Amino acid sequence: MVRQSQSTKVKVSRSQIVRSVASSSAIETNERTLVIEQRLNSQKRHFANLSLAL
Repeated sequence: MVRQSQSTKVKVSRSQIVRSVASSSAIETNERTLVIEQRLNSQKRHFANLSLAL
């Protein structure tokens, strides 16, 4: 079987990154994913001048 190479890059949105970070943190902290996701999306951020590398 010959594998075909992927020539197209998958675009990952900010909301997908936030959801994955929230679910990973929820597993580690035993907190609800929705609560962590809301905290990440809130306007009060400690490091507002930093952005996610997309």
